[in-house]
Amino acid sequence: MKQPDLRSFIRRLEDAGELVRITREVDTELEIAAIADRVSRAGPGANKALLFENVKGSRFPVLINAQGSEKRMLLTCGVSSRDALEPLVADFIAQLERPRVSLRDKLGALRLLPRLANLFPKHRSAGPCQDVVHEGDDVDLHELPVLRTWPEDAGPTITLPLVYTKDPETGARNCGMYRLQRYDERTLGFHVHTHHTAAEHLRRAKALGREALEVAVAVGASPATVFSAVAPLPPGVDEMLFAAFIQGAPVEMVPCRTVGLEVPACAEFVIEGYVPVDEKRREGPFGDHTGFYSLADDYGVLHVTAITHRKDAIWHTTVVGPPPQEDCWMGAAIERLFLPLQRKIMPEVLDMRLPFAGVFHNLMLLKIRKEYPGQARKVAHAVWGMGQAMFTKVVVVVDEDGPDLRDDDALVELLLSRLDASRDLEFVLGPTETLDHASRSLHFGSKVSVDLTREFPGCDERAATIARCADDEEELVLQIQALAGVERATVLFGQAVAVTVDKAAPGVPRVTMEQIWALGANRDCAPPTDRVLVFDKGERLDDPARLLWLALSHIDPQRDVHRSGNPTLDHSLRPQPNWHPRRLGVDATTKGPKDGFDRPWPTEQAHPKALLDRIAADWNAMGLSGACPR
Repeated sequence: MKQPDLRSFIRRLEDAGELVRITREVDTELEIAAIADRVSRAGPGANKALLFENVKGSRFPVLINAQGSEKRMLLTCGVSSRDALEPLVADFIAQLERPRVSLRDKLGALRLLPRLANLFPKHRSAGPCQDVVHEGDDVDLHELPVLRTWPEDAGPTITLPLVYTKDPETGARNCGMYRLQRYDERTLGFHVHTHHTAAEHLRRAKALGREALEVAVAVGASPATVFSAVAPLPPGVDEMLFAAFIQGAPVEMVPCRTVGLEVPACAEFVIEGYVPVDEKRREGPFGDHTGFYSLADDYGVLHVTAITHRKDAIWHTTVVGPPPQEDCWMGAAIERLFLPLQRKIMPEVLDMRLPFAGVFHNLMLLKIRKEYPGQARKVAHAVWGMGQAMFTKVVVVVDEDGPDLRDDDALVELLLSRLDASRDLEFVLGPTETLDHASRSLHFGSKVSVDLTREFPGCDERAATIARCADDEEELVLQIQALAGVERATVLFGQAVAVTVDKAAPGVPRVTMEQIWALGANRDCAPPTDRVLVFDKGERLDDPARLLWLALSHIDPQRDVHRSGNPTLDHSLRPQPNWHPRRLGVDATTKGPKDGFDRPWPTEQAHPKALLDRIAADWNAMGLSGACPR
C-alpha cells in the first residue's frame, strides 16, 4: 500500500469537493488566518479546506482548515458516517480484551497478531521529507510561511506541528502538538504546558543532569498522523501506532540528521533542534482556541539545528480562535472515538458531548444509565480524575430519560426547569487548564457538577415544581433596565434573564442579582428573574451560543456562581445555608484587582474590520460560495 501522506489527502479532499484552491496573492500576516476564520464560520457550501497557491514572500503553498468539518474528519478516519467512529476503536479494544476461554478463542486471537505487527512504525533510512536539507548557517526559519494569526500575537507561530520528544529515562517516544512562536531565523518558543508530556521529558532530562532535550518537529503529514498528536491516548500508547490504526497502514519513520529522533518519512517539513533545560524566554501573547489571547509567559527555547523538506513542499497549518474552528471538529471526532475508553472507567455512560462553546475543557455533557443515588456525582468525580479531562470546568449529567445530548433546546429546557440550586450543584477544587484565564490562580481553581438526573429513593428530593410565570417579557425587561447599574436586559428561553451592567464596583453583579430576584420574590409561580446571568457593559445579548461561551470562559464556578440563602443553625448548632431552590446567578463579568483577581485578564480575539471588509469583497472571486460571514 502506498504510504498515506498530505498530498494523497489533498487529492481526496478535491475529489470530494472539499477543497478550494485560491490563486490570488495572500499574506501570512493575518490575511490567511482571517480568511480561514471566516470560512470556518460559513455554511457547508463554503466551509472548505483551503490551499493558497500564491503566498506573498514564499515559494511554498499553504494548506489550512483541512480537517475543519465533520465530513473531512470522517475522511481522516476512513469512515462514512459519524456513527462509525465509535465502533472504530471499540471493536479493536473488544478484540484485544475479550477473554480467551476455549481453544477456538485462543487460536482466533492469533489472527490479530499479524494485524498488530503491521501497525508498528516501519523504519527507513531516508524519505521525501529530506529531499532538501538546510543545516548550520544555512538554517533560516524566515523561509517558512509561518502565519501570524491574530493582531495581538507576539509573532508568527507554527500552529499545527507534530512535536517529537523521547523520555530521557525510558526512551519512549511522544508526539504532541505544541505551538512554536518564531523568534528569529534559528529559534522558536517551545510553548509546552506543565501538564504535557514534553514538559515532563524536560523535567526528567534536567533531573538526569542533561543540558538539553532533543526535539524534532514535523509539519505536514498524513491526516491520521496529525490527528494522533492531539488524541488523548492512554499513557504509554505510541501516537504513531494509533495513526497506523486509523489510516490502516504503518507510519514510515526516518532518522533525523542532527538529533536522535525519528519523524514521518512523508512529512512536508522537518525542524530539528534542542531545548536547553534551564533556558526560558518570554513567549506570547497568542490568540488561542479559547477565543481569548493567552497571556505572555516564560517558556523554553527551541534552537534549530536543521530544516529539511520535500522538493515541492506544502506548509500545513491551522488557525485557532473563537469556536467554531478546525480544532472543534477534531474534538468532535475525539469525543466519538474515545467514548469506549471512557466507559472502561465509567461503564454507566451512554453518551458524551463536548459542545463547541465549551472549547474542550469548559463543558462536558454526559448521559448515564442511572442505577443508584449519587451516581451523577460519582461520574463527575471520575471525569475529574482522568488525564486531560481533569480540567473540565462544568460537568452536566442527565440520565437515560433525558434528552439527546445534541438537542440543545431540550437540554436548556431541562436545565432551567429541573435544576434545584439547593441540591444539584457540587463545587470542587483542583487542577485547571493553563489557558483558563478565569481560574483563581494559574493551574488551580474550582469546577462544578450539575446533576439533572431523576431522583432516586435515598437522595434529597428536589423542591416541588411550580408553574412557570406568563410574564410580559417587554414589561419585565423595562423593569430590570430601570435598576441601578443595569445597562440592558433580555429574557432567555422564557426562563432566565441576561443583563449587562456598568461594573463600577466589585459588588455590582451580586447586587444586581439580588435586585432582580427581588422583582419576583412575591410571585406564586416560577419567574424568569430567578435565573440571572450578568455580563459586562456593551456585551451583545442576542446570541445565546455566544453568551454560553462567554459565561463558561469567564467564571471560576465556586467564586462566580451565586445562590440565595437564609442561613440557620440546626439542633447541633451546625450552620445550614438553606439555599433557595430556584435562585441562581452567574457573574460572567471580567475580573480585576478590585475583585481580588491579580492576574491580567485577556482580551477577546478579533481581526481588523478593514481586513474583513477586503475579504468579504473578494469572497466569491476566491472561489468561495455564498456570502462572507460577518
